[in-house]
Amino acid sequence: MFESPCKSIDVLNAWSESQEELRETQPVSPRGTRKRVKAKKKKRKQQQQNEKRSVSAPQLCTDDADKGRTEKKYRPDEPIVRGIFQIGKKSHDVVLTETRVTWTPIQPETPTADRDVKKQEEYVELKDVFAVKVKRRRSAGQQTGGTLLGITLFQCKKKGVKLKEHAIHLSNLSADHCEIWFKSLKEILSVTKRKGHALSILKDCSLEDYDGVVCVGGDGSVAEVAHGLLLRAQMDAGRDTDSIFTPVQAALPLGIIPAGSTDVVACSVHGIRRAVTAALHIIMGHHQPVDVCSFSSMGRLLRFGFSAMFGFGGRTLALAERHRWMPPSQRREFALIKTLANLKPEDCELSFITSRGAEDQTKAERNGDGGDICEDGSWQTRQGLYLNISIMAIPCLCSMAPRGLAPTTRLNNGSMALIAVGNTSRSEFIKHLKRYSSTNNQFGFSFIETHTVKAVKLRPRSQGSWADDISEENEECESKMVPMISSEGTYPWNIDGHLLEVPSELLIRVHPQLLTLFGADMEEAEEAPVKCSCI
Repeated sequence: MFESPCKSIDVLNAWSESQEELRETQPVSPRGTRKRVKAKKKKRKQQQQNEKRSVSAPQLCTDDADKGRTEKKYRPDEPIVRGIFQIGKKSHDVVLTETRVTWTPIQPETPTADRDVKKQEEYVELKDVFAVKVKRRRSAGQQTGGTLLGITLFQCKKKGVKLKEHAIHLSNLSADHCEIWFKSLKEILSVTKRKGHALSILKDCSLEDYDGVVCVGGDGSVAEVAHGLLLRAQMDAGRDTDSIFTPVQAALPLGIIPAGSTDVVACSVHGIRRAVTAALHIIMGHHQPVDVCSFSSMGRLLRFGFSAMFGFGGRTLALAERHRWMPPSQRREFALIKTLANLKPEDCELSFITSRGAEDQTKAERNGDGGDICEDGSWQTRQGLYLNISIMAIPCLCSMAPRGLAPTTRLNNGSMALIAVGNTSRSEFIKHLKRYSSTNNQFGFSFIETHTVKAVKLRPRSQGSWADDISEENEECESKMVPMISSEGTYPWNIDGHLLEVPSELLIRVHPQLLTLFGADMEEAEEAPVKCSCI
């Protein structure tokens, strides 16, 4: 019933509409003839009905709206954003500060009620709010979209010794209005304030007094916390991350409360995107060891993660990152369609060690010598044009791929799934993408090869410019056979939803059961498949 709004934001809209509504809804004098009173009552009723249907632009309470909240610190009682919402059956003037949301009726019932406005003021402390969602009305079976109704705050209320959930519904039909409020509330409620914040916390804080770490967020947040836990473990163990090394396990288990758009890690370990299920796994102490990948370039560790995509997956994310001014859902769909329109292959040298040919490497890792991997004679090499290459250590279950993006692998089987999609027509590639949401084999094409591997090396061989290919202002390239690279000489990788630009060859290794998650291994997502509306 809830999802993030997908309309664009105009933060420069003034408060004029709200002020006009406030002026139009002043109390009516009781004096005059009976006919006049009836007429005014009728007019006031009509105004109330119009007000319910109308939308008012929120007011960002800053000296310079373009700067946004990130560049200005607010006093606890200073208004951040203000707007009109219907709460219950009445319209209210609602104000957001750093510490609370306050609402006051904007139309007194009687002329003498002006003196009692302060008494009618209500508020909720943001320290008691644990979630904010966008509310929509959907028909039976509808998974996405729906009629926007407003936003809902979820408050934790104490009743005696019990804690109960209480929902506060702020109704407004304006997508722009709700988007600004939603983003402002999410920014205040967020524990981590920026990209990389969780990593810096985990690197510096003392972990001895904790039994685990819990992440509330999407795949990007989960990957950042997992990377932080593992990087901290290597620092504590004295590992040299500027070399090819054998990593040690993370000291604490990681719990995941899904709150993203796809949540493939949470779905893979819980089988469903349900916060209650995830919380119960944490409460009950269910532990699930998970394999993790390390990503290195030129002998230096770049990050730990669960999955990676090169080619179409990397280009799509890179394009989306260049359009972060768009709402998330629109940004993803735009990047997907644009990249499909400019679909081009990557000229690569792909090398890998299969699970069967990795016995020598496994022995080397057990002896603490991981350097042999670069000289191991069991490497198999391919050269050619590829539309997309995926390397995944977990099944990556989600609603759009209930059997997983990599259904042949498991959470802790000590291997990765390598999926190489060779060069083909756009229509055939789209058929392949569509099969992820169906029961048909998404790899049943002659241009796709899959392997179960222990290590992968990928070296792009293209020499050209990529920026012009994805620019909105430039024309499409003449031939689909022309490969692409970044204009800066780096290649975009999609690592767990993070854009990682690598200047040369990337080495990917799997490390069995390197991280422990709260949860249990799942074979298939229990949610109904959701088909992408873009293709």
